[in-house]
Amino acid sequence: MSIDERKLRILQAIINDYINTAEPVGSRTIAKKYDLGISSATIRNEMADLEDMGLIEQLHTSSGRKPSDKGYRLYVNELMELSKLSTAEELKIKNQLLNAALFEVDKLVRQANLLVSELTNLLCVVETPSTKGSKLKSINLINIDSVSILSVVITDSGIIKNNIIRLKKSPTEEALNKINQLLNLRLRGLSVQMINLEVINNLKKDLVGYEDIFDAIIPQLYESLNSENNSEVYFEGAGNILEYPEFKDIEKAREILTFVDDGNKIRNLLDNKSNISISIGNENYMKEAKEISVVSAVYRLGDRPLGAIGVIGPTRMPYSKVISILTKVTKELNKSISNIYLNDE
Repeated sequence: MSIDERKLRILQAIINDYINTAEPVGSRTIAKKYDLGISSATIRNEMADLEDMGLIEQLHTSSGRKPSDKGYRLYVNELMELSKLSTAEELKIKNQLLNAALFEVDKLVRQANLLVSELTNLLCVVETPSTKGSKLKSINLINIDSVSILSVVITDSGIIKNNIIRLKKSPTEEALNKINQLLNLRLRGLSVQMINLEVINNLKKDLVGYEDIFDAIIPQLYESLNSENNSEVYFEGAGNILEYPEFKDIEKAREILTFVDDGNKIRNLLDNKSNISISIGNENYMKEAKEISVVSAVYRLGDRPLGAIGVIGPTRMPYSKVISILTKVTKELNKSISNIYLNDE
């Protein structure tokens, strides 16, 4: 599609105004508020062309226009300039994620999601990491009492799984240290597919006399490393949706919140490959998401994608601000996840 510079400037003005006001934009508004150096009549003619191109659309009988999904896509791809975060925003992101890095990875990503919701004033969702396909980083057995030990399984994606094992009698500290050494010697670096019969038989020989621990730990490892989809989906800022005119209709707001509460649908909606992904209105293949936009970002451990954070809002969401915040948050989140991983070495 060929579009000249003047039409692009008018389209950008329409989109900027509509994002800020949620009010249909007319040619007089553009002429008064934006110094484009052309008359209201000329702007009106250009807006008619933009409408013919499918980049803007008319609301009811109003003389004003609003951007179409196609118009937003052109804006995001070619016209948008990323917002610069304030010093206060940058410090808030760094400090909150630095403090949260003292906890487990799933708690850290939930804190990141809350942070994004606070900074964008939008509904945000996060998919916590899944252990499926992970390798065992370490396993540690800790005495609790005379008949119970705590097993702590840490995967190479930073996931921590805790389980209590009930025994007839807990081993001594010296014996438990030896068992921990043997378990890590045999199992560290293995995925569930790599824990074959040979590994199991060797481990069983190592743990002669501690069969109850062996019988408990193997099924636990399979469950920890091989759940079909053991990631969780959490959302923050549900009330933010109600602040937008597009969702003042309670039924419409309820539909969005019900949709977001469906973890499987949200997993499918979030792009877990691209650093930043933007899906606008009808670009979303699910019918429940045809009137919203989703901007998502992948967080990683090194080069390995762990999950995604998504911002959900009306199609007129402030894309430049949202993308800048998501980019900064995921950058700091990746650093914090890496620090947790290194501290567990």
